Amino acid sequence: MTSVPVDVLAFAQSLADTARPIVAGAFRKSIAVDTKLDRTPVTEADRAAEHAMRAMIEQIRPQDGFLGEETGRKPSFSGLTWVVDPIDGTKAFICGKPVFGTLIALMEGDTPILGIIDQPVLDERWVGARGLPTVLNGRACQASTCRSLEDGRLQTTGPGNLAPAEWTRFQALAKRCAITGYGGDCYNYALLACGFVDVVAEANLKLYDYAALIPVIEGAGGVVTGWAGQAVGTAGHDGTILAAATPELHKAALAALAEPA
Repeated sequence: MTSVPVDVLAFAQSLADTARPIVAGAFRKSIAVDTKLDRTPVTEADRAAEHAMRAMIEQIRPQDGFLGEETGRKPSFSGLTWVVDPIDGTKAFICGKPVFGTLIALMEGDTPILGIIDQPVLDERWVGARGLPTVLNGRACQASTCRSLEDGRLQTTGPGNLAPAEWTRFQALAKRCAITGYGGDCYNYALLACGFVDVVAEANLKLYDYAALIPVIEGAGGVVTGWAGQAVGTAGHDGTILAAATPELHKAALAALAEPA
């Protein structure tokens, strides 16, 4: 599709509306936390929000596929697949820090054509969709005009998410930037879309971690690829993400990440 239809966009918003009270209602409350096989935490709020969104999709758009962090994959018979992370930044959520978000993406084949980053506690929702500018709570937002790493504000979730070789490459990028900060998960990308962060570099991400971020960043004028400049999708993607506010800044960041140790 050349642009996302109004009814599909409205349905995506309704998914976020459904997850929001579940997640917000559990924030800074005493809730059960389990550890998954990959040693990452999951809460009852993660599971409940994903189950609620999946049930809506299966009832209202049964031909669409689904991929969720907590409940896995359902094949698509329409060419469209919803990709959901109910709480991206579960560790921050558990620690009472409001820098997590609910991620909802719609994929056409391997291409994300719609993305939502919803921060339910702060009442903030970024929506990006093919053919439309990215909006924050209904108002258009724009990435910064930063073109130089020396002026750039760089963010990543944390060194622990990077393998030793990736950490070395990230440090080469960080040495070039004016500010480097840690923590934030998907919230870093939301801040990039409205001009407060200039570069985000991450690795070891899964599709549900980044699919929703791409339309949000691109609709705000930014650029998103892997660390080698490759298109970000499901086929053969290595889990690296480099998002930048401008093409010039993105090119400079790619060069810095490629520098030998």
